[in-house]
Amino acid sequence: MNPAGYRLGLLFAVLGAVGFSFKAILIKLAYPYGVDAVTLLALRMGFSLPFFLALGWHDQRTRKPDPLSRRDILMMLGLGTTGYYLASYLDFLGLQYISAALERLILFAYPTLVVVLSALFLGKKITRRAFGSIALCYAGIALAVAHDLHVAGDMHDVVLGGVLVFGSAVSYALYLMGNGQAVGRLGAARVTAWASTAACLLCLAHFALMVSEAIRRMGAGPVSLIGTLGPVVTLFLGWLILDESIGLYQILGGGLVVAGVLLVGKRG
Repeated sequence: MNPAGYRLGLLFAVLGAVGFSFKAILIKLAYPYGVDAVTLLALRMGFSLPFFLALGWHDQRTRKPDPLSRRDILMMLGLGTTGYYLASYLDFLGLQYISAALERLILFAYPTLVVVLSALFLGKKITRRAFGSIALCYAGIALAVAHDLHVAGDMHDVVLGGVLVFGSAVSYALYLMGNGQAVGRLGAARVTAWASTAACLLCLAHFALMVSEAIRRMGAGPVSLIGTLGPVVTLFLGWLILDESIGLYQILGGGLVVAGVLLVGKRG
């Protein structure tokens, strides 16, 4: 492998992980100014729409694919609803009630949800390793929730915010399950462009672009490992910028969540 290309891919992967984690910090910084989740999400859609329309136009012009069938259109509408609108909306709402660090840890459990949903709907067997990773992830989330309950002192807000963000993770897991089938038939650029037109934040577009380029240069395995920087970066940025406290339970919980995701993503 070309060393220069690998280093550039490494840079894209790290910037993607840091940029994606910074999303929660920006949202938390916006809320004190009186903006609500719906307005913030509308701004996100408005900024991102021209970029994804341009991506779709470029893909149509260069590849000249066959016209989309009604089934394809419905599939991409579904992907846009679950992966971009619903997942983002629930995430934005949840951040009104919980810390950015807890939000990132809950969202980061989505690979375990993919495993569970694949077992429920696709008949895929859950291995012992997967059971172990799921247990690690949710033990870590429980520790992080305990920390937030101790600091915030308001069980209602922590529970409500946690449930909303967990719903976001479920929605994103459903998106990933459908996305694999759509991309195989229609191409990544086409699906990304038209599914994302429904709603997508510009920083998520940068994250996707960086990660895609990193995967091309480095391979999916190293990029996935670097992606585990996300919860750690969010925890640190929440402490540095938002003055969120970092406790022992949160550090231990973050370590368990990262360990669980690494375990479920590791090939035998």
